[in-house]
Amino acid sequence: MIRLHHCPQTRSQRVLWMLYELGVEFELVTHAFDRSLRDPAYLALHPAGRVPALEIDGGVIFESLAALQYLAERHLDQGLVAAGIDGLNWLHFAETMSQHTAALTQQHIAIYPAEARSSIVCKIEAMRLGKTYAALEGRLVGREYVLGEFSAADVGLGQALYMARHFVKFVDYPWVAAYFERLSARAAFQKSLPQAGEALLYVKDNYEVPDA
Repeated sequence: MIRLHHCPQTRSQRVLWMLYELGVEFELVTHAFDRSLRDPAYLALHPAGRVPALEIDGGVIFESLAALQYLAERHLDQGLVAAGIDGLNWLHFAETMSQHTAALTQQHIAIYPAEARSSIVCKIEAMRLGKTYAALEGRLVGREYVLGEFSAADVGLGQALYMARHFVKFVDYPWVAAYFERLSARAAFQKSLPQAGEALLYVKDNYEVPDA
């Protein structure tokens, strides 16, 4: 039995997307993005009270990129393993991107009044996020996918871009823009998106950096 604990528009979307790519049977448990994740029953699955929590093969994986790697290796016949030095680098580069997005989400979503946000933090993190785009842009020149063929690394990076685009647009990064367009057109990606009626973390397409 595979069971995924998930909140829409969070890192658990990576794991949901991967499960749909693999075509395996699983149970989906969707949680509200609130303090219910601190309930003792859930903390027994994820000690930090976050998502994802992937119950699989008698254990629980609570790091999203570890889940992608495990699932890819569990289903070697699907050819999605991000192998070797390049594979591991680009799979985990998704988290480099996501940490800057998380900081911006904290400022724009968790801290609602504009006057309470730190324009300095927002500007620095947006700049750092742009630098990750530039690194990915350089890698993608001449490639459809980051390792040549579609892999778990693209799932991690594609979900990171899905989140990041709410803060920094792709306008200066044509290879990144085309890459995200390819990834977001995949049927499994589309299935991983929030469903009708689900609460959204991001209610706007873009969150502008506040003026100092």
